[in-house]
Amino acid sequence: MLSKLARVLFALLLASFAYADTCTEIEALGTINITRPLSTAYTIQQAEYWSTACSALLPSCIIFPKTAAEVSSIIKIIAKSNERFAVKSGGHNPNPTFSSVSGGPLISTEKFDQALLDQNTGIVDVGPGNRLDGIAAKLQGTGWTFVGGRIGNTGVGGLVLGGGLSYMSTQYGWAASSVLQYTLVLANGTIANVTASSNPNLFKALKGGGNNFGVVTNYRLQARRQADIWGGNLVFLSTPATTSALLKAVRDFTEYNDDYKAAVIVTAERANVNAVDSWILFLFYDGPVVPKGIFNNFTTLGPTLNTFRRRTYANLMAFSNWVVVKGSVVDIATETIPLPSAAHGVEVMGTLHAHWRNVSSTTLLVPGIVASIAWQPFPKRIAQAARALSPDLIDTDDEVDRIIIEMNYSFVPQTQYNHMADTIEATYSGVRNRVLAWQADGTLPQAYLPLFMNYGFNRQDYFGRLRPENRALAKRVAKEVDPQGLFRTRTGGWRP
Repeated sequence: MLSKLARVLFALLLASFAYADTCTEIEALGTINITRPLSTAYTIQQAEYWSTACSALLPSCIIFPKTAAEVSSIIKIIAKSNERFAVKSGGHNPNPTFSSVSGGPLISTEKFDQALLDQNTGIVDVGPGNRLDGIAAKLQGTGWTFVGGRIGNTGVGGLVLGGGLSYMSTQYGWAASSVLQYTLVLANGTIANVTASSNPNLFKALKGGGNNFGVVTNYRLQARRQADIWGGNLVFLSTPATTSALLKAVRDFTEYNDDYKAAVIVTAERANVNAVDSWILFLFYDGPVVPKGIFNNFTTLGPTLNTFRRRTYANLMAFSNWVVVKGSVVDIATETIPLPSAAHGVEVMGTLHAHWRNVSSTTLLVPGIVASIAWQPFPKRIAQAARALSPDLIDTDDEVDRIIIEMNYSFVPQTQYNHMADTIEATYSGVRNRVLAWQADGTLPQAYLPLFMNYGFNRQDYFGRLRPENRALAKRVAKEVDPQGLFRTRTGGWRP
């Protein structure tokens, strides 16, 4: 009989052979680029995650397919093993295992960097290996733009599969709303071109359904006309008076703004570096001239710094990358709240913000800490625009205005991960519990409040917050296209 230690060593040996066999079998195909630990390409890929908690998970090899056929071959080989694996676009999702893996193969979509535009129709084929700043640069000068996110370093793959909130969402809905066709490699290696007519259920499930259905190698999108824009930041020192004024301003903007080319994000930030305690606003206008008065509730408050100016969209995407804090562990979570009435705005917005300040105060001695909360208008118009273009799993109605709240903690020591995970859970749970209480006593209206996948924390129940019929659709479609559960059981992500 083998001793316990011998059995453990034997199991580890078998596991190492399994890992080596999978990578070696893919390598033996002779046409697919693959890299191993300690190589330059491996190190660079691992450094591109936004969170070092993801970089710390070391894959057995990193695979760089160039075509959907190569992805098909890779998936067929992985399916024969029992290893966990991951697929990585930009690596901006900070949840470990969602696009990172320990000990198994990692598929990088880096080589899928196409952005092929039909100048006449504005239809563009975009690969998941692109980042938003890269697409913006490729489309610069064409008169067309991609409806993407707000930070240039964001990868296309995760953004679009999660829905994708854009500065242009009041005009065109989610980033996913502009997708006309997905090229999708299924769990059995089949390559499918998914459209609203060819497979309407799968087409809908891919819009807000995450990585449950396969590997997307191309997004065929409807681009939108665009000239120069206005974009940039306003920075304020955080004082009680400024805080009250900005919370009121973002509430009022959400309800009353009727210029769909205008967008704002109102963010508070605290850090232990030089006792940073400030507000940073992101302002955007989709046009070369900003009509008077649209942003007055923000600009007249006397910012200490104002970078809001006319620029190209490509310039704005590149400029936005300052927000990515390299070399840190990142935790992001979200909540959705119904917009409070003007009568209850001070109570609701002020109480939720005070809750965030109370919890974030407990983190200020954590090395490298940056704590932030972003108030993002989600007016009825976004739901209207999304529904007019294409069905999606998020399926937000236009009965009430909403605000999407993003909560973010970044910090340096990975040893603090579990503690900070508990802290961010306390942050978003506190928001949720207060909202439910206000809905119960009539302070806030009853409303459907889905979570925004792109900001979700791994402990949050994304699918549980969707409409039951849409969660059921996602579950049914996932089983149809992946009956063995390759994507549901062997890689990270939320599951219906």
